[in-house]
Amino acid sequence: MKRLQQLRRVLGAAILMAMPASVWAAAPGVMLSPDQIVAKTLARAESHRSGDSQPNYLYTKHTITEDLDNKGRVKDRKEKIYQVSVESGLSYLKLLQLNGQNLSATELKKQEEHEAADRQKMTDSKPGQKGDQREDFLTAELISKYNFSMVEQKEINGRNTYVLSFEPKSGLQVKKFTDRFANQIAGTVCIDAEEFEIARAEVHLQGEVALWGGMIGSLKHCRFTLERSRMPDGVWFNSLSHGIFEGRKLLEPMMVRTRSESTNFHRAEVTIQ
Repeated sequence: MKRLQQLRRVLGAAILMAMPASVWAAAPGVMLSPDQIVAKTLARAESHRSGDSQPNYLYTKHTITEDLDNKGRVKDRKEKIYQVSVESGLSYLKLLQLNGQNLSATELKKQEEHEAADRQKMTDSKPGQKGDQREDFLTAELISKYNFSMVEQKEINGRNTYVLSFEPKSGLQVKKFTDRFANQIAGTVCIDAEEFEIARAEVHLQGEVALWGGMIGSLKHCRFTLERSRMPDGVWFNSLSHGIFEGRKLLEPMMVRTRSESTNFHRAEVTIQ
């Protein structure tokens, strides 16, 4: 389902950051307050958005979306392979294969237009906008939605991280479509203690979310995991995500399982038309 594929990105954005209720040492003899950790993480994200220092990258993205029946059996399966170009902090997806088959130019154009329309609906992007900021989704507005607490400190892929839990504040307003999801998300997030990048996040939905007033359907349950990888030059990318979403589509029950894996990251000089 297209909308749930786009929802994965909304969830990825909603889980981005959490702030400790106590202080931790970022380096021997240096103690950081929660506000300092927030400021460092947000500053890192804002430096990415300038795009000036971000290298161009290419990688391959493989997604699988499965519609399940009420017993968890697969009813329908869609598998897509994309080439992703990253330029000046923006990601551009080019669909290469659908269900193992190469597409004609006409079919590719139709798929790209359909996905662009869905992306605009689900992520509040501007009409005609081709690139998106899927690798850089942390904003002050998003952080302000949550209350945070420290869980523990642990290593992930040999790097020290802060493990933080978060939950939405009460009385949050819905100003745009994505707020409906972000206002209901809770979970844990692991923040790299040296570079203040998200290394891993696990989230769940706290309450039911109506889609367009409930007329189209609703999302009742979801569990979503995001993992990110650091490149040798210090650039971080979303490398693996998977989730399961349960709810209602029109009058019928719905269960969707998703998985997305990105590989073959490499530097490239690219120019997006």
